[in-house]
Amino acid sequence: MKENGYLFVLLLIVPLLTSCKKGDIEYENDFDRSYKTWINFKTSSNNSYRYMVKSSSWTGYSTETIITIKDGKVVGRTFVARTIANSPATGIVIREEWNEDVNSLNTHQNGSATATLDEIYQQAKTEWLLKRESAKTYFETNNNGMISSCGYVEDGCQDDCFRGIDIAMIEKL
Repeated sequence: MKENGYLFVLLLIVPLLTSCKKGDIEYENDFDRSYKTWINFKTSSNNSYRYMVKSSSWTGYSTETIITIKDGKVVGRTFVARTIANSPATGIVIREEWNEDVNSLNTHQNGSATATLDEIYQQAKTEWLLKRESAKTYFETNNNGMISSCGYVEDGCQDDCFRGIDIAMIEKL
């Protein structure tokens, strides 16, 4: 019983040690507002939801990864990668597609990481939104007030330079 008490205290202290000081992140007020919206959604969904991470390149290659969370734990991941075919008549071609369930999570190399939105918000605060002198930072909340785009592009970078996440959809299960 005593060990559980220590674990509980540790879980309360760790976020304080890893969080940034006020003013260390870009879009701090927007982030705080979005985080509160996320907490309300998390409660109303019983921490069971799915979200889609999208990526695209100037070359025409694009991906979609859907992460499924049930009761706060990742239970599934689906992935599809597309590219523009060499021939306009062919259109878009699926290059890779797969599904993982709770027993096969992370058995594929491609796709977005199997992270919960709690982890995404933590990474946003401690990495992607940090103030940088030589980068442009982005933060959008187009998912009913929750995070949709968060990251940065270093000055002078030419192609596929965004470091962060683009979430196209968040929905309750």
